[in-house]
This record gives sequence, C-alpha cells and structure tokens, in this order.
Amino acid sequence: MMSDLVIPTLDDMRAAARTLAPHIAATPVHHWIGPELERRIAPGTQVFLKLELFQRTGTFKIRGALLNLIALDEEARRRGVTAVSAGNHAIAVACAAHSMGVSAKVVMMASANPARVAAARAFGAEVLFAPDGATAFALAAEIAADEGRSFIHPFDGIGVTTGTGTVGLELMSSVPDLDAVLVAVGGGGLPGGVAAAVKQINPKCAVYGVEAYGNDVMYRSFAAGSPQKQDKSTTICDSLSPPAVTPGSYALCQHFIDEIVRVEDDAICAALAVLFREMKLAVEPAGAAATAALFGPLRDRLAGKRVGVIVCGANIDADGFYEFLKRGEAVPGMQ
Repeated sequence: MMSDLVIPTLDDMRAAARTLAPHIAATPVHHWIGPELERRIAPGTQVFLKLELFQRTGTFKIRGALLNLIALDEEARRRGVTAVSAGNHAIAVACAAHSMGVSAKVVMMASANPARVAAARAFGAEVLFAPDGATAFALAAEIAADEGRSFIHPFDGIGVTTGTGTVGLELMSSVPDLDAVLVAVGGGGLPGGVAAAVKQINPKCAVYGVEAYGNDVMYRSFAAGSPQKQDKSTTICDSLSPPAVTPGSYALCQHFIDEIVRVEDDAICAALAVLFREMKLAVEPAGAAATAALFGPLRDRLAGKRVGVIVCGANIDADGFYEFLKRGEAVPGMQ
C-alpha cells in the first residue's frame, strides 16, 4: 500500500497557496468562547474554528478543483472537464471551470439537494444524474472517454490533496501551537491534505478524522488495513458518503491521521444546532461533524488542549437546514 502514498510537501502546498491566492479566500480562524461551548467540552479546552464554510462556493472543494484545472494544458481545457459529486465538488468544478472559460459536465446523485444542482448550473455546468456513487463514477468515466474531458476527482490525487493542504497551512499559520486538529472524513481528500500540512509543520499535533456511522468507510479501511467499499450510505451527511476509499486517499490518511472516530447523525445535528445558536453559523451536516466529535468521543481526551476544528462547508437550503436544526434541538441534553 505504501506504493500508493503520494505526499504533498510543504513547498508544494505553499506554492499552491500562492497560485490559488488570487482566486479564493484565506478563510478566518475564530477562537470560540461561549457558555454553550463550555458546557460541552472538558475544562481548559480551547477551540479554534477554521471557517472554511466562508470559502468561495461554500466549501473547501474549490481549492483542489481550481488547482487541478490550472494544471491542465490548453488542449485539455479546450476539451473540458467532468466530475462526480453529491453536490459540493460539482459546484466547485463548475465555478473553477467557469472562471477559466472551460466547459464542465458534472454527474450528480439523483438525491442531490436541488439548491446544489441549481448552484452548479448557475456556473454554466451541464448536470447529469446517477442513482448511486458507483454508477456516477462509471458515467463520468464514459464521458471522459467519449468526449476527451479531463476527470477532476472529488477526493483523490495530488492536485486535490495539495489544494486541501492549504487549509491546514492557513490554520497552522493562524494558531501555530495547536495540540489537535479535527476534520471530517468523506473520501479522504480533505483530511489527507490537512493532516499532511499539520503533521509536516508540527508532528506532535494530533489529527483526528471524523466520520458518520452511516458511512464509515475510512474507519473500516483503517481497521482492515486496506481500502474498503460502502454498499449503501445511511447518514444525513451526503458530503461524507463516497462509495469507496481509493488506495491513494487511504494511504495518505493512514500515514498522517492518528485516529478515525465516528459520530451518530443525532450528535451531528446537535452540534449543528449549537454552532447556529452560539456562533450564528448555518452549516450543512458534514460541516458539524468535527464539532460533534469535539463534544462526544474526543471530549475527555482533548481536555486542556488547544484544538483546531475544520468547519468544512455550508451548502444547504433553508428547509433542509431547518429540519436538521430542529432534530438537533430535540436531542436530549443539547438544549
């Protein structure tokens, strides 16, 4: 498996940050202080939120998408790009392609939130639908073969992990003496890149990946010692629901991440509600997963630590957000 390990270096990520600087936001880091937080964390814990939900397109995904498109030669740009996504990656690829005058044809899940579909179309992308992840990847591969489009992977490859590594660079620059970083896990592109940056800057800083129980494919991959598949996702976190872990994303996460922990959907909704009430942040469920781990399985282990939490995205419509907010407020002990 080590042959699949490709590590973006700090120099790679710093160069990527310079390349991306004219096109994206360097998102803020906020020291979270408040009574709701204090009731849910162990004494002495300090929490720093990396607010990547304020990124262009609403998530971190634009970093890897842009970096991959910028790397294409003129002929490849002329032929256009394709991608697979539950929503966020499709929006990012559509935005990146639009900004560079490149045609985009993206494959989204049939269950994708209509607001995400509309956002991808607003950037000029042609949207096709597939019933599940495996079918979506097969359709994108067919499009790439038939039309000569470049496939922009949602979570695998050096372009993605170098791009997501810039999130870690920004966090460590803002708060250089962190003891731990918490980051949500979908296919592994975000946690792999963030962990690569964090660990190369400060090897003593622990990095915890956070998955939902309803799609814990990376957790099971760590346990099995090899990349695993997920036949069916049952979590509300559609952004954290890949059909499989790739060898490359598994290798990078396994190399740098200290541990994968899991959280229930109810705990994610409860964390979403707390982020809204105290921080006034309206996040999608995936954006609350790391906070749920802070309140739950990692609470006592992080006592007295300085903890960075990646708030990774906020692409959700009002009705969907309200549903999850009410569910979170109904969780016992979380009012």
